Amino acid sequence: FLPQVCGCIILGFSIWMRVSSVQQVNGCSHTSTIMLAGVNLLIAVGSIIMVLGFLGCCGAVKESRCMLMLFFIALLLILILQVTGGILGAVYKSQVEAVFNLTLSESVKALQSTTEEYKEFQEEFQKLEKKSHCCGLLNGPQDWGENFDKPSSNICQCELEKPSSDICTLYHNRYIYKKPCGEVIMEQVKDNLVIIMAIAFGLAVIEILGLVLSMSLYCQIGSK
Repeated sequence: FLPQVCGCIILGFSIWMRVSSVQQVNGCSHTSTIMLAGVNLLIAVGSIIMVLGFLGCCGAVKESRCMLMLFFIALLLILILQVTGGILGAVYKSQVEAVFNLTLSESVKALQSTTEEYKEFQEEFQKLEKKSHCCGLLNGPQDWGENFDKPSSNICQCELEKPSSDICTLYHNRYIYKKPCGEVIMEQVKDNLVIIMAIAFGLAVIEILGLVLSMSLYCQIGSK
């Protein structure tokens, strides 16, 4: 019953995280795909754990050794996948960061485009800049190229009533946001990863407890 309840909680919480993350990085679709990968995985794991918890409950109530063994095997496989995923994430951390930076570089090209193809993307990204108090992706206003110097442009415009030197800076005779949005997005990614890792660790403890108790019950039923 405990894994089933935890599966429901994880599923609901991960769906909330996904909705929240989409709103945070709405201006950068490529980055949001990377950012939400871990959340999507957590949704899948929560769903599977919830179904497995139901299987374990039925096996315990009906004293079915077959259902308990299926529950044990499936839970063990999920635990192995979690541990494997954690190890791979630690080993290939530098490669993941390189791919992330490459994705940001591709998005910079979209910001510098003067065609109508990326106009909607640029408008959405400006909303992200205003919301997160940031400018550009990697190199601040330089990422916007010619678009930044257009007469009607208010790209990266610092709209705070009392701009501080920590948030805004003077560039081309106007105040703009100082921090690149790439740093803001990376901070959001790291914050979400910390939450995901904490949930995964807690889930692993519950899974180990479920393995021990299910095998104990399996043996007790077999000794009757």
